[in-house]
Amino acid sequence: MGKLKGKRVVILVAEQFQDMEVMYPYYRFKEEDAEVIVAGTGSLEIYTGKFGYPIKATTSAGNLSAADLDAIIIPGGWAPDFLRRYEFVNKLVAEAFKKGKIIAAICHGGSVLVSAHILKGKTATAFKAIKDDMVYAGCKFVDKDVVIDGNLITSRTPDDLPVFCKAVINALLK
Repeated sequence: MGKLKGKRVVILVAEQFQDMEVMYPYYRFKEEDAEVIVAGTGSLEIYTGKFGYPIKATTSAGNLSAADLDAIIIPGGWAPDFLRRYEFVNKLVAEAFKKGKIIAAICHGGSVLVSAHILKGKTATAFKAIKDDMVYAGCKFVDKDVVIDGNLITSRTPDDLPVFCKAVINALLK
């Protein structure tokens, strides 16, 4: 039995997600026996990553309740620019954050954190292209492979996926 049996982890997806930032956590958390939910915007059933990998959404983020989740993973690529346009995505992330659920964003995933208004007073990282957005949203931006600030976990690029996933797993075990 895996360490995450009984945990519900949501991976948010939209078109042009960063393929590794969806697939690596998807299989890593499944390997630990978490229930992995792939949640899209409801506009498609199958979403395609920047490099052509498809993933089937099991639901829309609009159908989820923060109370029923243990963690939300927000991958990068161009997907966060689409995800943040949906108020139900921002509301889900904000509510889950307020309830103390793990919110984990990598690369451009920080764009959703900005739109969910959860960065004020936090320390975080992301891909350097969105540094200014995150700083203007009120966070202290640092250039590290993984940053943990309470229930917020952030990383920069696909190269950070091993430490990112370890940090999320460790947080879920607490």
